[in-house]
Amino acid sequence: EKECLELTCPFCRHPVPTSNEEAENNKMKRVEVNDPVALRQMGCIHSVAGDSNKALEYLSKAAGLGDADGHHCLSTMYLNGEGVKKDKKKGAYHAEEAAIKGHPTARFNLGCIEWNNGTIERNIGMLERAATHFIISANLGHGEAMKMVKTCYSKGLVSKEDFAKTLRAHQAAVDAARSSQREAAAEAKRLGLSFSHMHSMPS
Repeated sequence: EKECLELTCPFCRHPVPTSNEEAENNKMKRVEVNDPVALRQMGCIHSVAGDSNKALEYLSKAAGLGDADGHHCLSTMYLNGEGVKKDKKKGAYHAEEAAIKGHPTARFNLGCIEWNNGTIERNIGMLERAATHFIISANLGHGEAMKMVKTCYSKGLVSKEDFAKTLRAHQAAVDAARSSQREAAAEAKRLGLSFSHMHSMPS
């Protein structure tokens, strides 16, 4: 069966729901009762449509209700000046909020912020904090973070023991994610759906 092409949010890369009228109505009901996931999805839809003001409105509401992806999307917007005035302070704040809630990419981005600042200022403390962020992100399965952990190890910012532990944790997280994807694909096949279609349906 041919896989469906997904429309994804340019910030969090999650699929943007593009389903039938009934599902759309259900999603709007969730928005009306301030469901954070539905609010974030609406933010992504407006972002894809080029309506930055509406995207910011919905993503801010989602983040205010504690949605980690909402914080991550806002962080990306502010750090890159995508649809809003570039604001590194706000970008870092939302990245921190998302990272605290376990968002691996937000944690990686925090590491990049510290790494860049530490490199420019030749500040070893910043570089060490960056290494810590990269380790946490890599432990959650983030591939680019694992590459940066290797870089930190080569520069003596990460011990051999911590590097080995991170490698094991990273591989375990990647294996767990693959297993989850296989289970989801098997369930989709059982229901007669494509895997990507299933992921584009609202929860």
